[in-house]
Amino acid sequence: MSVDTAAPPAAPSGPGRRFWDRLPESVDRRIRVFAWLSFIAEVTIIATGGAVRLTGSGLGCSEWPLCTPDSLVPTEDMGIHGVIEFGNRTMTGVVGLLALAVLVLVLRIRAERRDLFVLASVVVGGVVAQAIVGGITVWTGLNPFVVGFHYTASLLLVCVTAAFLVRAYDRPGPRTRAVPTWFAVLTHITTLALAATIFFGVLTTGNGPHSGDANVVRDGFDATLLAHIHAWPGYILLGLVLVMLIAAWALHLPPRRWLIALLAALAVQVFVGVWQAREGLPELLVGIHMVLAALSAAAFTVVVLRLKRPVSGS
Repeated sequence: MSVDTAAPPAAPSGPGRRFWDRLPESVDRRIRVFAWLSFIAEVTIIATGGAVRLTGSGLGCSEWPLCTPDSLVPTEDMGIHGVIEFGNRTMTGVVGLLALAVLVLVLRIRAERRDLFVLASVVVGGVVAQAIVGGITVWTGLNPFVVGFHYTASLLLVCVTAAFLVRAYDRPGPRTRAVPTWFAVLTHITTLALAATIFFGVLTTGNGPHSGDANVVRDGFDATLLAHIHAWPGYILLGLVLVMLIAAWALHLPPRRWLIALLAALAVQVFVGVWQAREGLPELLVGIHMVLAALSAAAFTVVVLRLKRPVSGS
């Protein structure tokens, strides 16, 4: 019996070698593909959830987990609102299945890639919790605080799936700081500005005209005043990111390319925010604003993770 002594394929040389070398052997292509699909699904469900709220379809299905007391799916007399709400619920199932697929694929490498296993587990647990919160949202008649928490939790899941993608393309093992201490401190201060911007944005929406149903009682705050308060940390955030980008390019720091993406997303976000305020909050612009907030948070997550690099890759 002959023995195949052929050597394994050599790693490519030239410009592509650096990318090849940084791919961890323990993470195969299927994990990355499903991780990308999971991230896209998490962003998509923010868009579909926004559609529910912006079209006044929050109570399109009056019950949970059923749509009506007698039907899992919307009935004909429920109209378009029932279809939109049930479509968002269906998207929850897609998100859950993709998250579960990532977790199952990571199980076999959980010993050497505990970081990926933990992140995948958080996403699965978060999706289950989100489904329950969605039910509570219906049971409370679209309480604005519960609805706001529901959106914020979805945004956090976008950040976790983004973090999974970053780590899936990094080598496992110890990591070392790749930026000066002052830059890391500035980044974490910027995190607070981002969190404040999102918080006041959610609070503003909870008191505006798009609360999911015409009969929903708002939080009781002045939406016009909140809109101005929401803008202040937003402008501060934009300024801080610009400073970070200039410093990162001057010092050739690893986060610099993602800071470009983050600054672009924030600039568009500010433009859309001003535009929607001047146009009386049209539904489409508000929906775009919601999705951009999630993408900005995801980009910032990548920036934070790029503050360190794998020791083996240094």
